Amino acid sequence: MGLFGERRPFLEKLTHTDCLALRALGSRRSFEPQEHLVTEGGQGTDVLLILSGWCAIRRSTERGPIILALRTAGELVGEMAALDGRPRSATVSALGPVEALAIAGDRFRHFMAARPYVTGLVMAQLTERLRSADDERRALASGTVLERLATCLVQLCDRTGPAPDGSVAISPPLSQSEIAAAVGATREAVAKALRLLREQGLVTTGPKTVVVADVDLLRLLGSGAA
Repeated sequence: MGLFGERRPFLEKLTHTDCLALRALGSRRSFEPQEHLVTEGGQGTDVLLILSGWCAIRRSTERGPIILALRTAGELVGEMAALDGRPRSATVSALGPVEALAIAGDRFRHFMAARPYVTGLVMAQLTERLRSADDERRALASGTVLERLATCLVQLCDRTGPAPDGSVAISPPLSQSEIAAAVGATREAVAKALRLLREQGLVTTGPKTVVVADVDLLRLLGSGAA
């Protein structure tokens, strides 16, 4: 499973000149926690460049919404609809306060057409997300809830980085319902799995707080080797 995009976000890969040109194309927008930047099935084609904050990419399923990915500052969302003109494939919602740059789809396409290097970056990003989706389907088909939870927490730990004592307070802060949506399980199943991890001394939890004590052991658990 891959909750995150590439280590270097899209905006950091642009030259200073292209970065300024892209920013000049859009208008700044603010979003409150849980507010939708993009709604699944919507007809808009704006591309949004996240400037600050965290967003969750959610997709509806018969068992409820699942979180496909998390996106943060410097990353693009909504570019697929800008490129193919089809309805939005997922909902993008703010996990906390979010600032974003909204760019009209036609302006973004013209920006890409004038800069083959940027087109390559966008195509590479879409390919990576497709591979991540394939990995997600495989994990849902073969991994237990505990293994998927461990893998999800490890990804969050790797992104956050350890404290001086080696523990990791994962970021962005997610509720148990949001973690459940990220691993494709019910909240009850994730609560049970978290209880097992607490009993083993691997994590401590609180409201929207998970602190991982042993990332290496959790990584083994996620791989099915523990």
